[in-house]
Amino acid sequence: MIEDIHRSHFTNDLNENLVGQKVKIAGWIEDIRDIGKLAFLIIRDSSGAAQAIVTGVNLNLARDIPRQSAVIISGLVQNTKAKDFPVEVKVEEFKPLAKAVQPLPIDPTGRVESSLDKRLDCRALDLRNPKISAIFRLRSEALHNIRETLRSRGFIEVTTPKVIGSASEGGANLFSLAYFKTKAYLAQSPQLYKEQLSLALDKVFEIGPYFRAENSHTVRHLTEFTSIDIEAAFMDYEDVMDVVEEVLRNLFFGLLKNCKEEIKALEVNTISFPEHKIDRLTYEQCLEELAQEDEKIEFGNDLSDASLRKLGEKHQGFYFIMDWPLELKPFYIHEKENNMRLSKSFDLQYGYLELVSGGRRQHDASKLRARLAEQGLNPINFVEHLKAFDWGMPPHSGWGLGFDRLMMVITNSQNVRDVVLYPRDTERLTP
Repeated sequence: MIEDIHRSHFTNDLNENLVGQKVKIAGWIEDIRDIGKLAFLIIRDSSGAAQAIVTGVNLNLARDIPRQSAVIISGLVQNTKAKDFPVEVKVEEFKPLAKAVQPLPIDPTGRVESSLDKRLDCRALDLRNPKISAIFRLRSEALHNIRETLRSRGFIEVTTPKVIGSASEGGANLFSLAYFKTKAYLAQSPQLYKEQLSLALDKVFEIGPYFRAENSHTVRHLTEFTSIDIEAAFMDYEDVMDVVEEVLRNLFFGLLKNCKEEIKALEVNTISFPEHKIDRLTYEQCLEELAQEDEKIEFGNDLSDASLRKLGEKHQGFYFIMDWPLELKPFYIHEKENNMRLSKSFDLQYGYLELVSGGRRQHDASKLRARLAEQGLNPINFVEHLKAFDWGMPPHSGWGLGFDRLMMVITNSQNVRDVVLYPRDTERLTP
């Protein structure tokens, strides 16, 4: 006999319109309340939960199976007096599918709190907690929304290599690995590839994993992270800043429209985006504002977390910092024509948290080679990249967005590991 494991409905499909109809639902037992001749079961699946009434032979089966075990039940939908459910299911057939071995390492209902590390060790079980799974439903919707916005703007989605043959961004913070008989590296960004692709494809974007061998164990750093990158020919840096704003505005409005249940589950009240344009501060304006707070920073120095927190207090939510000193930026960033000490670059901040970094790229091959030399980089290591600049490379600009950090902002999380399914950091390589 072939086992039938197919359901007719998810729990969130059950409503008054189905009263009197037979349904089959599947999930795991979250709770059981045995009152003698019958028991009330809470069956949860990925969409929500439903109440089921078990009697007779099925009652003995239900009593023998531990909480969190996988089951499939069928029965008639009927009205209920329960205030948390619109209807309930009077069980006719109860099939245990897989028992959960007790005691479980964590409580997936969230009633008994566990440390983040312990939850990550049991991530698949942790996701049965509706509050945790809501994070990743939001994450999925966010990626879908961002793709839609970029495609609507004429951007083409691309996939660039993650295993590369040279430390082409300068060699810092790269993981190396043995690649047959030679040495290879894990890519820390698609920067050079996406620049080359703008030569012919004009506007490209990529959503993918990248790797950074940065020995920083903080609440905002990971060694493997998801980045959203764009590059666009014939666009200046303020043009792609506008694209950042459009992407984020569409994203926030889209989540508010399509993810009401997830937002409710997370009890998030911070999902908002300014209706006006995001403040655009120059680096020098930031120095002036900080000086008014008795914090003197010399031109050319980077801004510390403490400095960025002060700026974030004054400029609530998102704000841009643009026109950074050229010496603070990578070799491929373009200088400002009216002030060679400054660059056509920007960062998007949320308080002290950097979310996006971008700018106009240097498309003049001779200037690019000079910048490499200035930064102590060997042009020989960039031969494959530089040759594209002899083929009529157009002016182009782009940015990279740290998607995991953005999810921290959206979900009001204090640790980036909360919003990544299986985070990798300086201490974690499993599960």
